[in-house]
Amino acid sequence: MRLNSPQINLITNACVKASRSLIRDFGEIENLQVSAKGPGDFVSSADKRTEKILINELQKAHPEYGIVTEEAGTINKSNKKNRWIIDPIDGTMNFLNGVPQFAISVAYEEDNEIICGVIFNPIMNEMFCAEKGNGAYLNNTRIRVSKEKKIENSLLVTGGPKKSSAIKEKIYSEYICLSDKVSNIRKFGSAALDMAYVACGRFDGYWQRELNYWDIAAGVIIVKEAGGFVDFFEQDKKLPLKKNILASNANIYEELKGLIAKKDIE
Repeated sequence: MRLNSPQINLITNACVKASRSLIRDFGEIENLQVSAKGPGDFVSSADKRTEKILINELQKAHPEYGIVTEEAGTINKSNKKNRWIIDPIDGTMNFLNGVPQFAISVAYEEDNEIICGVIFNPIMNEMFCAEKGNGAYLNNTRIRVSKEKKIENSLLVTGGPKKSSAIKEKIYSEYICLSDKVSNIRKFGSAALDMAYVACGRFDGYWQRELNYWDIAAGVIIVKEAGGFVDFFEQDKKLPLKKNILASNANIYEELKGLIAKKDIE
């Protein structure tokens, strides 16, 4: 790992420690205790255990920092200057079905700006990380977004909608609209890894609606430091932790953004 700041070291060490039990759990999927959170949305004992390890490791160094996390909610709400944004397992459904497409995602935020982030797929042993002004890396190798210039040749990735979504038809029609304009679209089931894959050029662009902030916080800084563009569109000020996001290389960004905006107007 070429990045060596205290925050990056702390996050990466916490992710590696949390991943040990996660890897064991992944090998024993049938023994997991799973409880329903809502329609089509599940949480496992592995989720909670991973989150607890991450929180404990981060709080050892900075007990006063705020934490926004999927399962435990918000910790130290009064500290909005320094915050950790945690998703213990992004791609829970993949994890529960034995699909090795999931990741631990942790970002560090100062004064509402993401300063650094880590996305770690423990099964593939791929650690994506980035820090403001210091670039983005996959393990020890510097990464950059793709150089694809034509939207019609682009490979995009997206996700959703969830079963409970109130805007399913809008999301479906948007998918159809974009699929007519690009080479192909994939749906892999982990927003964090979708962002990471844009950052390293595996995908040319990504968009998705109705995400939680912890799903993509680390991905934002990783894509930006890899030379990509990120935009939150149609933001709901009443729900600041809910996000609609677009990320891509610089070449197709404006056209991709325009296609989504055009579809929104129709």
